[in-house]
Amino acid sequence: MGALGGALLGVVIAIGASTALFFGANWLFDLAVNRWRVFLATSGALVGALVGAVVAGNDVAGGPMWLWAIAGALIGAAVGTLFSLAGTPSSARRTRLSERGRLATFLGPSLLFVALGLVIPLIRSIYLSLLDSRAAEWVGLSNYGEILTNKQSLDLSGWREIFTSRLFYAAVVLIAAGLAIGMAVGRRRGRKLEALPGSIGPIAIGLFVLSFAVFTTLRGTVINNLWWVVVVTGLSTGLGLAAAVLADRTRWESVAKSLIFLPMAISFVGAGIIWRFMYIARPPQKPQTGFLNAIWVWLGSLRPHSTGAWVAVAILAVATALLAGLCAFGVRRRQPAFAVGSAVTAIGVLWLIYRFMGPGLGGSVPGPNGEPVAGTILFLQEAPFNNVWLMVVLIWIQTGFAMVILSAAIKAVPTELLEAARVDGATERQTFWNVTIPTIIPTITVVATTLIVLVMKVYDIVKVMTAGNFGTQVIANEMWQRAFTELNFGLGSALAVVLFLAVVPAMAFNIRRMQRVDA
Repeated sequence: MGALGGALLGVVIAIGASTALFFGANWLFDLAVNRWRVFLATSGALVGALVGAVVAGNDVAGGPMWLWAIAGALIGAAVGTLFSLAGTPSSARRTRLSERGRLATFLGPSLLFVALGLVIPLIRSIYLSLLDSRAAEWVGLSNYGEILTNKQSLDLSGWREIFTSRLFYAAVVLIAAGLAIGMAVGRRRGRKLEALPGSIGPIAIGLFVLSFAVFTTLRGTVINNLWWVVVVTGLSTGLGLAAAVLADRTRWESVAKSLIFLPMAISFVGAGIIWRFMYIARPPQKPQTGFLNAIWVWLGSLRPHSTGAWVAVAILAVATALLAGLCAFGVRRRQPAFAVGSAVTAIGVLWLIYRFMGPGLGGSVPGPNGEPVAGTILFLQEAPFNNVWLMVVLIWIQTGFAMVILSAAIKAVPTELLEAARVDGATERQTFWNVTIPTIIPTITVVATTLIVLVMKVYDIVKVMTAGNFGTQVIANEMWQRAFTELNFGLGSALAVVLFLAVVPAMAFNIRRMQRVDA
């Protein structure tokens, strides 16, 4: 309570001091415009009182401080009066002085708080990053070299394994399929390559899978941060756009958007605790309280050729037939995106049928006597994909933010453009991809860059769920551990500077884009 009271008292004092400074400066500038001689005399008195107090406070001269302050004020007032006798500035000059003074009055407190809260700490962090762990001796750029050479921060030794992973092969297949579809459609239209959803979709998914092949092979804190940026930014923006489009102008639009936006009201710490209970895995002999592991263990109880397994196979078979019909419909209507999406989904359903009929699906492993025992998934401990399960938490929160911004942008698309496209014979899908998306590209860019800044400094979720263990470390959490747990202020400050430099380009891009829009 003492600390809280001291903090509140400090806030009150800061607000009171800044308010007094604001009104005092405003009063002085009014004097400068209307009463030049009074302004110079008052300014001289204030400066003289300050000088007198400083002289007395540093024991330069004997006597009480108040006496020296009064003497300095009288001398300063006299000097200011003498200067005022030299002449009075013109009305135009006093007007310019007033305008500049009022500008300084309004900007002064803000610039002071920015300097105290950002500029000075940044300069001090840069200075500390050039010192040793105890901030005592100069070491130059050694801390930055430690970040680049320490395998806990950046490990590129296994880069050759990227090209032998199954994720890499799957990415190559998806990208090749997208290019083949684009070339086939483009040949019919007299082009080398046609950019359409059926070709862009597989290429985008292939690049996303390729990023997984890279980030699961290259390890370290810096790589983890980049992985967070790619996955969280991409999926949050994509899912937010999908939610905005699907909910737009529907009957239950407000209800659906409210439910999707609801996680934004939860703090990162609270969301981390919620999802930690979702992922929790208890010993195999005990009932599973974690939601995902409870489902996984229940699926494992559906042994092959059991009644539950046959029911699941029947449902999946019906789903496969429906997907095959949708694929044929897409081929007949010459809609490659529809056909390819249905075919890919059908392949996944067929794999589930194989699992239910063959080796089984779910968390069940043979026990000591051959009986089935619950086999749980350690979502937060099994690297490297435990990073993805942490990212799900932030995606869950930020999808609502992206949806709200993009939904507003979609509703702001001029109706005349949409009507003109429909009059020209464009379908709803063509109108969306060729009219709506190009119109809201600036908004998508703003959302993406805002998420990049947020994701680069992610800390709370990792701290609550894994504390950076099991290969889930990120720059912000490592900065905290190095500086405030290990008391290595040099390396901790270097990590803070690296994080700041990583965020600056995205912020600068956002600011320039907003300036262009305002212009």
